[in-house]
Amino acid sequence: MLLRSFVSPLAGMTLLTALAGCASTTPSSSPALHVDVPAVAHPQGESPQWWYRNGAAKAAAQGAMQGKAKNVIVFLGDGMSLTTVAAARIFEGQRKGMPGEENLLSWERFPHTAFSKTYNTDSQTPDSAGTMTAIATGVKSHMGAIGVSAGRKGECTPDGSKDLLSWLTLADSAGLATGVVTTARLTHATPAATYAHVSHRDWENDTDLPPEAAAAGCKDIAQQLLAAARFGRGPTVTLGGGRGEFLPIDVRDPEEDDKVGQRLDGRNLVAEWQQAHPQGAYVTNTQQLKAAADAPQLLGLFEYDHMQFEHDRRKDDQGEPSLAELTRAAIRTLSGNPNGFVLLVEGARIDHANHYGNAYRALDETVAMSDAVQAAVEATSRDDTLIVVTADHSHTLNFVGYPVRGNPILGKVRGQGGEDDTPGDLARDQTGLTFTTLSYANGPGYTGASNRQSAGPKKFLHAPSSVEPAEGRPDLSHVDTEHPDYLQEALVPLKSESHGGEDVGIWAIGPGSDAFRGTLEQNTIYHVIVQAAPKLRARLCAAGTCDANGVPVELPKPGNFEKK
Repeated sequence: MLLRSFVSPLAGMTLLTALAGCASTTPSSSPALHVDVPAVAHPQGESPQWWYRNGAAKAAAQGAMQGKAKNVIVFLGDGMSLTTVAAARIFEGQRKGMPGEENLLSWERFPHTAFSKTYNTDSQTPDSAGTMTAIATGVKSHMGAIGVSAGRKGECTPDGSKDLLSWLTLADSAGLATGVVTTARLTHATPAATYAHVSHRDWENDTDLPPEAAAAGCKDIAQQLLAAARFGRGPTVTLGGGRGEFLPIDVRDPEEDDKVGQRLDGRNLVAEWQQAHPQGAYVTNTQQLKAAADAPQLLGLFEYDHMQFEHDRRKDDQGEPSLAELTRAAIRTLSGNPNGFVLLVEGARIDHANHYGNAYRALDETVAMSDAVQAAVEATSRDDTLIVVTADHSHTLNFVGYPVRGNPILGKVRGQGGEDDTPGDLARDQTGLTFTTLSYANGPGYTGASNRQSAGPKKFLHAPSSVEPAEGRPDLSHVDTEHPDYLQEALVPLKSESHGGEDVGIWAIGPGSDAFRGTLEQNTIYHVIVQAAPKLRARLCAAGTCDANGVPVELPKPGNFEKK
């Protein structure tokens, strides 16, 4: 059985820490395999085939082919910058009554780490669509691309000429169980990149398709989720938000009576899923999810739009499950397949909170994902399950000043404002005003007056359409900067805080995890996964994509993996 008997989180983490400590002192001995990659001019020479082969070569050179993973779980902290991780570990530690700096999030105990270069083919600072496409398919693509190779955002290729094969659909084709868990809409960029193919991430339901795209035969993301069964059985588990994308306009939302579905094509995709899975369970709250423990398939749509932030969600049985609860439910169902499983779990709202300029919710969501990772560690075996934790891109969150050890991570800096200052109480800038440890380079926390809020510190939720220049910095002396709704100051006024372009982290444990080391192109994550999972690489080899050493090096065509 995959599911293990219950061990306490403390005991499980202690064991994991010990194992990680041993592993981290042992040099990797995985045999390296060489794959020739042609030199190209950048960026014009970077074809989809080149990206695929380049990623395969790096993974093979780092020993990924020695992996023997039966199961793979990828945790994607959307927008989870290294600064977000560092601040969240302190945030969690201080919640436990510790100074905080000595704390570690669950995945920070994993034995193998690397950096991921996140740029899109057309952008230094990327978006979630192009980055998750790289992670899911092994090929970097343009900003806004979902499961297709680089081209023009908004172009329509219904012939499938640009479609890329993800490890989720590959696993389905190979007979493994597959699952997608997210706190965003199931049709949002990150989850969609595992099963859909569109050049524009906004095409979530048929009303979002431009008339010319619909006329050309392009399909919206929501209906592609059901069509994914052409590779096998389709995802066994899909849990997240976004009911509105799946329901027609004449059907009222089951929880929000003032809302109706968004589809104009008359299709009720929830009803279609239920018809295709008569033994499966469709759930919309925690109680229903618990009752569906023995269902062979799960579709959970817990919100009309994105799921609630962890801080805001209703936590009783009529509310939404936590990300950890969703993860446990997914693993329980997926583990029923003796061939193994592949699972994506996205902590999506880390990204949204950072876009809102709200560090409290960003850190709280990161801690919630840490709990989910720990739940996966306890529910699986390190011997047969590869767990990878990473982010798609960064954000502009800053961790600054010289606060004293144990200073509240959301508080004002106590200690020194500069290296040469005399340590004291509240640190002050050169105008004599206090400032916080965390701030954003840009975003809605800009303190000038806006059409939504007056000049001074801003509160969640703030999405202004016009802003006036700030006259100096606000006096924070009597402002509770640790309040969940406080928006950290932002230097540049933007309606939504932007992504960052620096590298993000990769943390891994389990078979093949030692291939994650050094600085990697983001698309290499896919290649480590498929090379470290024998059933995935065997399926690729059966389709004729492998070299003489059995390394999958040729770009696979999705059509070759559909059911015959």
